[in-house]
Amino acid sequence: MPKTVLSAVLLVLACLLVPLGALSTWAKYEIGDRDSYVATMAPLASDDAVRTAVAEEVTGAVMKEIDVGPLQGAVEAFVGDAVRSFTETAAYRTAWDAANRAAYDAVRRAWGDDSDGAVTIDLAPITEQIKRQLADDGVPFASKIPVKHTEVTVLRSSDDLGWLRRVFGVLRSAGLWLPVAAVVLAVAGVLLAASRRRAVVATALGGGLAAGVLLVGVAVGRGVMLDDLPAEVSRGAAGAVYDALTASLWAAAWVLVGVGLVVALGAWLSPRSRSSPRP
Repeated sequence: MPKTVLSAVLLVLACLLVPLGALSTWAKYEIGDRDSYVATMAPLASDDAVRTAVAEEVTGAVMKEIDVGPLQGAVEAFVGDAVRSFTETAAYRTAWDAANRAAYDAVRRAWGDDSDGAVTIDLAPITEQIKRQLADDGVPFASKIPVKHTEVTVLRSSDDLGWLRRVFGVLRSAGLWLPVAAVVLAVAGVLLAASRRRAVVATALGGGLAAGVLLVGVAVGRGVMLDDLPAEVSRGAAGAVYDALTASLWAAAWVLVGVGLVVALGAWLSPRSRSSPRP
């Protein structure tokens, strides 16, 4: 195989590995690490849509265990206000982190290929805190409320994205090997090129374009996921969770686009160097 053809093949492969490398690194070190996941989800404790979804689920779960006859409506309003007030406290944020540690395995399964794709958060730690607060406030029978596993669905993968979830599982296993392979292929391709300057420009633009495709994929995935949500799942909360989970991936893709453009421009404006000898 002529060196020029081999160079072109290596450079194309390197460009194709750019978005895959970003995905594999994100999958391994963002979704694949419990502490990173909990830190990513922690700010959502203050998100209005997520707080509303949590408050509705906890209030509904608590009211199923309370029967105060004609006062049911008044007590439900009181409980709802108490839950919403609790979501503004430091204790709620602590309980939220605890719930997300428990939800970690569900996220791993949802982004892998061995579940129905639902990401649920068990609100039992939050319900326990609410039970104590209601008992302190003198709500009838509050101390006897059983703390059951109350799950709120915050993310559900579409069946249309099943193939993407399977690919994700493979990428998660690859980790840093894919970005390393992309760099190695790019360097080898440039060294074999008849014109290394043009090879660098083409590779940088190709890598930036591939990263741009990744950006489009993340945006399309969000739309498909939200459109496929069942009625009982909060679109606002699901969107906030999706955005939080993909924020670092989104940022990495934009960095790759920017780096590709800068490198291409720099190589194009650099003084021409003597081409490598043709075979």
